[in-house]
Amino acid sequence: MSDLAPVERRLSAALERISQQLERAPTKPAKPSVFGLGARAEAAPDPEQTATIASLREALEKERAANAQLSERVHQVKQRQETTIAQLERRLARLTEQLDLQSLEMLRLKRANSKLIESNTSLRDAQIEAFPDATLINRSISAELEALQAERRAEMAEMEEILAELKPLIAAESR
Repeated sequence: MSDLAPVERRLSAALERISQQLERAPTKPAKPSVFGLGARAEAAPDPEQTATIASLREALEKERAANAQLSERVHQVKQRQETTIAQLERRLARLTEQLDLQSLEMLRLKRANSKLIESNTSLRDAQIEAFPDATLINRSISAELEALQAERRAEMAEMEEILAELKPLIAAESR
């Protein structure tokens, strides 16, 4: 897009120069009227001058057309950039949301694993003393169940992330 700006400026300058040249085109002085009233009739244009004016007008129209085409291309490039930026912003928001979800699940998994480690340590100590307490066993099983659930949620979050990345690829492939 930065390549088009200098070209557009050059075209505008060329169009301006052509317009000025057309405005400054000399005309032949008018001849006095036949009746002698001092009124001047318009003189027939010089063929060489007419050809120059015609070629300048043609060049002006070509430059205007080229300028219009370049303006349209610049407009299209800007639209593509805006579309791309919007897509990237949506993707960034989605990925940020997924990252937040995964962070939350990882935190839950860490807590559950720490409870599981604590329960298993207590259960192991009770087993060494040969007095396994039913509450310790229940706590241990509950901690293990919670750890398994947290692990499952973390895996589900990871699967959601994978599916979110695959959906655009599948949609693009089906087109």
